[in-house]
Amino acid sequence: MTTPLYSASTPLASESDTDTPKWTRVQIQFGLLIAGLMLAVLGGLMFGAAAIPARAVLSSLWSAFPGVSSNAHTAADHLIIWQLRLPRVLLAGCIGAGLAVAGAAIQAVFRNPLADPGLIGVSSGSALAAITMIVLGDLILVGALAQFQLVALPIAAFIGGLITTALIYRISTMAGITRIHTLLLAGIAIGALTGAISGVLTYLADDVQLRSLTFWSMGSLGGATWPTLFSVLPWILLALFVIPYFSNALNAILLGENVAQHLGMNAQRIKKGVIALAALAVGASVAAAGMIGFVGLVIPHLMRLWLGPDHRILLPACALSGAMLLIGADLIARTIAAPAEIPIGIITALLGSPFFLWLLLNQGRQSRLH
Repeated sequence: MTTPLYSASTPLASESDTDTPKWTRVQIQFGLLIAGLMLAVLGGLMFGAAAIPARAVLSSLWSAFPGVSSNAHTAADHLIIWQLRLPRVLLAGCIGAGLAVAGAAIQAVFRNPLADPGLIGVSSGSALAAITMIVLGDLILVGALAQFQLVALPIAAFIGGLITTALIYRISTMAGITRIHTLLLAGIAIGALTGAISGVLTYLADDVQLRSLTFWSMGSLGGATWPTLFSVLPWILLALFVIPYFSNALNAILLGENVAQHLGMNAQRIKKGVIALAALAVGASVAAAGMIGFVGLVIPHLMRLWLGPDHRILLPACALSGAMLLIGADLIARTIAAPAEIPIGIITALLGSPFFLWLLLNQGRQSRLH
C-alpha cells in the first residue's frame, strides 16, 4: 500500500519558523525559478555545434522588435538562432512545463507521489499510434491521405493517446463513479497490451524504420520547427492555464473526496476534467517530441519538497522548473556528443532514475515508521 501524499493534519502551505512572511519567501523562490529559466533559455540559444556569444544572442533577439537595429550579431548567428535554436528551446520549455504540471495534477488525483502521467495510458497509446504510423505509414497513407505524410506521425500520436486515455477511463467508470484503483489497473493492462503490439510492429520494421523508432521512443527535439511548436502550443497552453483553476479543488481532494464533497465540490467531475487536461498536455508533448520520462514524476515532487503541497503555488512552480529542466536536458543532449545528438529521454532518465530510487526507498522507510 502506498503512502498517501498528505493526511488531514498536513498543512496545505509550507510553514517556517522564520520571521519572513510566507508570500515573501514564495516570491523569492519564484524569482529564483524565473532567473534559472532565463539562464537556461540563454544557454540553449548560445551553445550547440557552433557557440554564439551572449551579446550576439541578445542582439539578434532585440533586432526582432520593429524599429530596432543592432549589429552585434552576424547573419549566420541570426539564422541559427531564429530557425534552429529558438523554436527548439521554446518547444522544450513548453513540453517540460506541460509534463510537469500534468504530473503534479495526476499525483494529486491519485493522492500518490509515485503517480506519473503514463498511468492514464496517454503515453502508451501515443507510442502505439506513432509506431504504427512509422512502420505501416506507407500502407495507410495512400491516395488523398498521402498529402498528410509529414504531419501524420504527431497527429496519430496525439489521437492515439487521447483514445487510450478515454478507453481506460471508460473501463474504470461505473454508475458515474470513477474508481482510481481500477483506473490504475486498467492503465497497467492497456499499457501492457499496447506494448506487446508495439513490440510486434518493431519486429516487422526495417533498418531505417528502426532508427526512427529508436529516436522517437527515447525522445528527441531534433525535428523542432516553428510549425511543430505552433501545432502543440495551443493544447499545452490550454492545460497550463486551466489546470491551475482547479488548485483549491485539488487541495481539497488531497484530504479526501469526502472533504471535497462537504466543501460543495463535485470530486468526480473535477478528477475527470483534470485527467482529461493532463492527457491533452502529455499527448501533445509525446506527439511533438516522443517519449520523455521522469519529468512528470521528479519535478512535482521536488517542488513539493521545496515549496509545499499548496497547488496554488505548486503548479506554477512546476511549469517553470519543468521548462528549465527540459531546456537544460536538451542542451546537454545536443552538446555532450556534438555534432551527434543523444536522445533527450536518455538524459532525463539519467537525471530522474536516481531520484526515483531515492523516492522509493524513502517511501519504504516512512511505511516502516508507521
